[in-house]
Amino acid sequence: MAHQTLRNLFVDQLRDVYDAEQRITKALPKMARAASSAELRSAFEHHLTQTEQHVRRIEQVLDSLDETRKRNTCRAAVGLLEEGEQLMEGHSDHVLDAALVAAAQKVEHYEMATYGCLRTWAQLLGEEEASRLLQQTLDEEGETDHHLTSIAESLNAEALNDA
Repeated sequence: MAHQTLRNLFVDQLRDVYDAEQRITKALPKMARAASSAELRSAFEHHLTQTEQHVRRIEQVLDSLDETRKRNTCRAAVGLLEEGEQLMEGHSDHVLDAALVAAAQKVEHYEMATYGCLRTWAQLLGEEEASRLLQQTLDEEGETDHHLTSIAESLNAEALNDA
């Protein structure tokens, strides 16, 4: 899709990440159920609560721009979540947990890249409230990524010891 203005690109990408976040709210409960680690399960459940807030923030931004709450299919999220589902098949508990963290971090990195661009575009467009809301989400995505890294440090060692 060709974009004539930065604002058009901004709105298009908001709708893209709106779709991604809604898909992630459906995937996180499955990931939590699949996790054998209580700490990882808890992290997924906590991030589900955050992700539901991320959806509401995107709605706030779209509303503030007088844009409809329309979703564009986020092909990146579709692919990352499909890959995550494939990773959840056929592993021992500890290896499965390591795979779940890897899948979740791939999604987090995609989201951080997206929110960083959106925040910057909001600033350039003079949309200060949108910029603030997007930065808040970007901060939470970064915190989640750091938390998953810390969980992975012990889970990966446990996966290595699985026979």
